Amino acid sequence: MQKYDVSRETFDRLKLYQDLLMEWQTRFNLVSKNSLEDAWSRHFIDSVQLFRYIPSSAKTLLDFGSGAGFPGLVLAVVAKEKTPYLKIGLVESILKKTLYLKEVATRLELSVDIINDRIEKITFPKVDVITSRAMTSLDGLLGYAYRFCKTETVCIFPKGKKYAQELAEAHKNWKFKCRIEPSDISEEGKILIISNLHKIKGDKNA
Repeated sequence: MQKYDVSRETFDRLKLYQDLLMEWQTRFNLVSKNSLEDAWSRHFIDSVQLFRYIPSSAKTLLDFGSGAGFPGLVLAVVAKEKTPYLKIGLVESILKKTLYLKEVATRLELSVDIINDRIEKITFPKVDVITSRAMTSLDGLLGYAYRFCKTETVCIFPKGKKYAQELAEAHKNWKFKCRIEPSDISEEGKILIISNLHKIKGDKNA
């Protein structure tokens, strides 16, 4: 974790978070079983690496499909140390997962807004940053994100080896700027940093 310049306190919080994941996984299926052996890299580092792309001026962040808290709750752990003014909302439709998120947030002393509902049903002010990991296609993510975007909103979406195909599909319905960054944990993975999102006229899904 030295690469990410986090304090020992933040590292300890993340390790406690990992312990809680292992404990709750025995009761609920929070993440895929084959990812547990390498959970530190595949879930925690994969989420921590996104923090560098959050603008320092950002005051609000909304995480879609938070699941077991990746990346939103992990980003909240780092933000507690580095940008405590960043208000983070986690959107998760499955009740048992929101119960887990609330337990982790309490144990880690994190102040986050946990919303148990479907994204299309929530009302929330427009935000500075939107994140989501492994939830749906880029085109689908942009459809969800549009309602909560200002001109300067930054969307940070990690994607796998089919990222170029997803970008091509998304460009059929959306105009946006996109910066592509490499993933620290996967040679095939990329991090898409999207801004200036606009719907293309006539797109019935936007």
